[in-house]
Amino acid sequence: MAIVKPFRGLRPLPGKAREVASPPYDVLSSDEARELGRNNPNSFLHVNKAEIDFEPGVDTYGDQVYQRGKENLQRLVTDGVMVRDEKPCFYLYRLTWRGQSQTGLVTLTSVEEYDAGKVKKHEHTRPEKVNDRANHISFLEAQVGPVFSTFRHNEPVQTAFDKIQQTKPTTEFEADDEVHHELWVVDDDAKVEELVAAFGKLDCLYIADGHHRSQSASEVCRRAREKNSGHTGEESYNFFLNVLFPDEQLRILPYNRVVSDLSGLTPTEVLEKAGDKFDVSPQGSPVNPENLHQFGVYAEGKWYLLSARPGSFDDQHPTRSIDAAVLADNLIDPVLGISDPRTDKRINFVGGIRGVEELMRLVDSGKYKMAFALYPTSIDQLLTVADAGEVMPPKSTWFEPKLRSGMVVNLLTE
Repeated sequence: MAIVKPFRGLRPLPGKAREVASPPYDVLSSDEARELGRNNPNSFLHVNKAEIDFEPGVDTYGDQVYQRGKENLQRLVTDGVMVRDEKPCFYLYRLTWRGQSQTGLVTLTSVEEYDAGKVKKHEHTRPEKVNDRANHISFLEAQVGPVFSTFRHNEPVQTAFDKIQQTKPTTEFEADDEVHHELWVVDDDAKVEELVAAFGKLDCLYIADGHHRSQSASEVCRRAREKNSGHTGEESYNFFLNVLFPDEQLRILPYNRVVSDLSGLTPTEVLEKAGDKFDVSPQGSPVNPENLHQFGVYAEGKWYLLSARPGSFDDQHPTRSIDAAVLADNLIDPVLGISDPRTDKRINFVGGIRGVEELMRLVDSGKYKMAFALYPTSIDQLLTVADAGEVMPPKSTWFEPKLRSGMVVNLLTE
C-alpha cells in the first residue's frame, strides 16, 4: 500500500500566494534568487534560500543562513501572510502550462516506506546536499520544499481528483513564467478517507524530482529517532511533504549538454569519430530531435543530426537504452574522454525549457565548443528504471512545470 497522511498545512492567504510562492531552491543560483527576491520580502526564497539576505560569498551551508530562513518563515506567520489550517487536510495542486494540466495530491508520505523502497528512486544523492536540506529542516522545524512524485494510473484516485476539481479552488494565480497554479483544500472527512483508501491500493510511489529532499527527510528521521527513546513511528518526523501526480500527466523536457573542451580534436574530427556509431548528416536549421536515439549537434555555427546505429546500444537494458547513456557511451566518453559527467568540469547541462537557442548562444559565445540536443526521456523509461532498482544516467530528466515552494508547508511542531 502507499501511505498518504493529511496534515495541518501552513499556506499563504489566497491573495498573497502569488507573492509568496517561489521556484524550488535548486533550480536557481544564489545570484538569480537574490535578484528575484530583492524587491519582494514575502518571497519564499527568503526561507528556502536565505543566503540571498547576506552578501554574496556567504557560506550557504552555514548556521546563520538556516537561522535566517527560520526567522523569515516565522515573520510570514507573525505578519499573517501565511496561516495554518485548523485540522489535518489534503490539498490538490493543479499546474497548467502551455495548454496542459497536471494535478497532484499534496500530502505526507512515509519515511519508513521510502527507506523500504516502496517510494522508489532513480538517482544517487550527494551527501553534502542531503546534509544541507536535513539541517534546513531541523533548523526551521518544517519541511518547506515538497518532493515531486508520481504513481501509475489508478482510476479510484482519478475519480476522487475529478470530483474535487469540480469545485472552485481556494487559491489561484498565474506566475511570471505563465504557469497557472490552483490549490484546493480538502478538509471534508469523507473525501480524505476516500483518498487514503484509493492510494492504499497502490503498490508503490515513484520519486520524479526531489531525491535530495526525500533523502534529507530520511536523515532527519534517523537523527530524531536516535534521540527519542520513546519513538513510536507516529511522530511528525516520520513523514515528509510530497506531491503525487498521475504518471500520464507529467511532462519531461530534454536535458541537453554543452562541452567546453573537445579533448584536442576539432569539431570535424569529433564528428568523423562519431561516425563509427552514428549516422551523421548536416542540417540547415536547428535540430530538435523527433525520435529516440537521435541527437542534434551544434558546433562552429552548424547543426548536425546524429542517429545511433542499431547495435551501438542495448535497447532492452533499462538504463543503457536511455539517450543520455547512448550519447555518453558512444561519444561523450570514448571520443571526448568525459567519463564522469557528475564531476568533469568540461561538461555542463542545459534544461530543455531554455530551448536549442540557448545551446547556440553558449557555443557562439566561445565558452563552449559543442552542444548536444537530446530527445526527452519518457515517464515509462523512468518508471522502468525505478522498478528495476537501477539509477538513471546523470541529468536525464527535466520536469516542467516546476512545483512552487511555499504553496503548502509542513510544520514538524504542534
